[in-house]
Amino acid sequence: MTWEAWLSVAAVVVMLVGLARNWGPPDLLVLSVLLCLLVVREVSGSERLPSAGESLAGLANPAVVTVGALFVVVAGLVRTGAMTRFARPMMGRTETSIPAAQARLIFPIAGFSAFLNNTPVVAMFLPIVSDLCRRTGISPSKLYMPLTVAATLGGLCTLIGTSTNLVVSGLIAKQTDLGSLTLFEPAWVGIPCCLAGLIYILVAQKWLLPDRQPGINRADDPREYSVEMLVPQQSPMVGQSIEQAGLRHLPGLFLIEIDRHGEVLAAVSPQERLRSGDRLIFVGSVESTVELQRLRGLAPAVDPSFQLSSGQRERSLIEVVVSDRCPLVGSSIRDGHFRTVYDAAVVAVARSGRRISGRIGDIVLQAGDTLLLEARPSFVKELQDSPDFYLISGVENSTSVRHNRANVAIAILACLVIVASMEWLEMVTASLLAAALMIVTGCCSVSEAHKSIDWSVLLVIGGSLGVGLTLDRSGAALAIANAMIGWAGGEPYLVLGAVYLTTMLFTELITNNAAAVLVFPIGIASAASLGLSPMPFAMAVMMAASAGFATPIGYQTNLMVYGPGGYRFSDYLRFGIPLDLLIMTICLILIPLIWPFAPVR
Repeated sequence: MTWEAWLSVAAVVVMLVGLARNWGPPDLLVLSVLLCLLVVREVSGSERLPSAGESLAGLANPAVVTVGALFVVVAGLVRTGAMTRFARPMMGRTETSIPAAQARLIFPIAGFSAFLNNTPVVAMFLPIVSDLCRRTGISPSKLYMPLTVAATLGGLCTLIGTSTNLVVSGLIAKQTDLGSLTLFEPAWVGIPCCLAGLIYILVAQKWLLPDRQPGINRADDPREYSVEMLVPQQSPMVGQSIEQAGLRHLPGLFLIEIDRHGEVLAAVSPQERLRSGDRLIFVGSVESTVELQRLRGLAPAVDPSFQLSSGQRERSLIEVVVSDRCPLVGSSIRDGHFRTVYDAAVVAVARSGRRISGRIGDIVLQAGDTLLLEARPSFVKELQDSPDFYLISGVENSTSVRHNRANVAIAILACLVIVASMEWLEMVTASLLAAALMIVTGCCSVSEAHKSIDWSVLLVIGGSLGVGLTLDRSGAALAIANAMIGWAGGEPYLVLGAVYLTTMLFTELITNNAAAVLVFPIGIASAASLGLSPMPFAMAVMMAASAGFATPIGYQTNLMVYGPGGYRFSDYLRFGIPLDLLIMTICLILIPLIWPFAPVR
């Protein structure tokens, strides 16, 4: 390989490691790698590296624009309550059977996700599923992972189901003579994969999904919160022992330590007497945490002036998940000035089912953390538009919804699907028109449309397209493809399997869009070297990049339920690896049948 090819491979390796180890925001990492490649190109003058114009053209790629427009379309559906209109009746009946509750959940989810971005669909269903768990007593760990898996499977069925499908379709149109895909073309493989995956959920959940019921045994709690309470100066508990104060046998709560002016008292004795200024660290479930707020004589240690009381009924406890777009990720609650930024106090924190040691103010926030907040109703109203959090549960009917525009939003989506499926307009044009109609008709405002767009996703896609072009132009993709062909002995099925497996592994470690863009040129180069049609290899990349179930970072929605479901990393491996293998088997059987390896003529 040339030095340019080695440089391209090194750049991709650095990007993969950085994304997998979370060195920084994905968009910043991808664009930084792209910038380094551009600097080397300008200094060396090598024609084997793309120019700045070519590398940055990905930001204006029709697929990127289409993804951005679809964010606005979904915002219109959310703000009018159009999605909730169908979702809540479907989940309204109280099911005591876990398979029945899962079936009522996953099939509608898959249907929604076939035409809508997965992230807002999952975000919309989080509070609905939370309410269902409270009413039925079903463990959240039995429903949250099926929720995100069903959303991902539904996205496989259409071109607009996931941003990855749009990106790969755009690459097919640009780098081959086959043209872009039609709206329902992925369904030939997507629907069988979706149905098989949904059946897998119902069959395998009994053995592979955890069942961590909340209760008085804190070891069984799927969301074990760390809660810090303060003994105020005028508290009636001052001078009382732990037992006298009624803090020894709290249902679902356990007092693990007392922080007394910097001195930590662990294994607290029931006879230990409370003093003014003591900070009590409890561990317990969210329901027990709510009851703790009502105990006379204790106040939240985060901000004693910001608490629920009879005189401040307008404040509520709200459960949220920190998104990867939250600017406070990587900062402690205190240093990030959480209270000032959001006008809400962090009462408790849970992270993947385990207690976080230390004071709440010192906890460094991570994407996927579950927070119990005490906030005013205005926070809940603004939460719908905030990219920083996903709502799990809170005050009902607190968000202003334009119900009178719901039918309009549904009609706009229906027109988009019809126009795109009939190919009356190009996908990018139809999506932009639908987004514009959502704003013009009042389904969402300009401000709401702007906030709904995940700019990080668009930058990752655009930047990855530039890095992928470097792999192709430098000859690295061809060299890797030839090595892959040599390993497979020139057997098309083995090469196809290698392309699929590589994409799937990348998806489990980094973002799905970056995985698709990086492996796509390798797949196309493999087809060219073998003299075969590029279509089977392109479709393998598309399906593999959207089917990451084995890690919390395999897909964005996996991270959204990581904390609320009380899952551990091993839960994703146990449930996701067999599903990954099932989807891979179906794809490798069907793809060559639907898009044959016919030699290019």
